[in-house]
Amino acid sequence: MRLNLNISNAFADRLFSLAARGSALLTLVLLLGIIVSLVMGAWPAIREYGPGFLTHDAWDPVREDFGGRVMIHGTLATSFIALLIAVPVSFGIALFLTELSPAWLKRPLGTAIELLAAVPSIVYGMWGLMVFGPVLAQYVQQPMQSLLGDVPFLGALVSGPPVGIGILSAGIILSIMVIPFIASVMRDVFEVTPPLLKESAYGLGATTWEVVWRVVLPYTKTGVLGGIMLGLGRALGETMAVTFVIGNMSQSSSLSLFEPANSITSALANEFAEAAPGLHQASLIYLGLVLFLITFTVLICSKLLLMRLKKGEGRRA
Repeated sequence: MRLNLNISNAFADRLFSLAARGSALLTLVLLLGIIVSLVMGAWPAIREYGPGFLTHDAWDPVREDFGGRVMIHGTLATSFIALLIAVPVSFGIALFLTELSPAWLKRPLGTAIELLAAVPSIVYGMWGLMVFGPVLAQYVQQPMQSLLGDVPFLGALVSGPPVGIGILSAGIILSIMVIPFIASVMRDVFEVTPPLLKESAYGLGATTWEVVWRVVLPYTKTGVLGGIMLGLGRALGETMAVTFVIGNMSQSSSLSLFEPANSITSALANEFAEAAPGLHQASLIYLGLVLFLITFTVLICSKLLLMRLKKGEGRRA
């Protein structure tokens, strides 16, 4: 009886090992399949434009003249603005919830922040277009143009019609959308810091900021960076909210944050269903391939940064 039980356990363990290994291999196969399908679909555009597609400004389906610089710039700029706003705010939220918040407020406030992640992106887009856009135009864009309009370089960034749509508006909406993700991850990783480490630092006379900066962050840097990458991935891939507020203008050579622009995801959402087979459709798939490569590059850079941080810890030790 015991021999049969041992054989059964060994078989179950072997089956579990094969299933886990198969799941990992299936993920790699799916990833490779996505890459191959994107390259095959984009091949006519890759053959026609090559790497010059990334720096070409035109987007004219009638003349079949396509370039992705405007959409790539819009994607990167809106994501950068979103992180520039969301990371400090998320850090402040996580710090307050884990170190400063009274016990009666911690749970309801944390739940309210997490509920923001459940709001559909189209709701954010509609709110941004109808409510936030006019407020931004009247109280932010117009004063900034009056103040910085004649300043070199800064004047170019705030040029254009102050109508509440454009890269700045899309970046702010994206920051509101990614704050719940980054703040939730930061809060969770801050809470796993051993209380003994924090209590020891407080016992030595450290302030709350010193405890967070010198104890909590070094202990949880992997999770914090993972939360930031999660937010960046959401910002890079967001579609509907950006489509509502970015303006969807594919022909633009200005660096202004106020003028209507476009992003890769909004261009795909607006044009792919109506794109004729051929160069137009291949160019859209080329944009999708570029977005995939951008995301892949960001992940590689985050891994390299973590490896460098770990090596730095070794040298300090």
